Amino acid sequence: MQGREVSEQQVDAWVEEAEAGYDVEQLRKRGRPARGAQAAQVVPVRFTDEEIAHLMERADREHLNRSEAIRRAVREWATA
Repeated sequence: MQGREVSEQQVDAWVEEAEAGYDVEQLRKRGRPARGAQAAQVVPVRFTDEEIAHLMERADREHLNRSEAIRRAVREWATA
């Protein structure tokens, strides 16, 4: 942790929390929401700056984030 020290009090608090136990069901609800019945796969892909600019222009017009825009474009292409 660059530039950030962890105090003994914080460590003690974490130890106390861990010793008390965790609600496993609550921990499972963390993270990104599931997109389907199974875990989604991450597929790395590279875009040029120009491709990203075009993508984001349309995503902004349609009120989508970049991931949603890419998934929509792939779905439309793959099901055509």
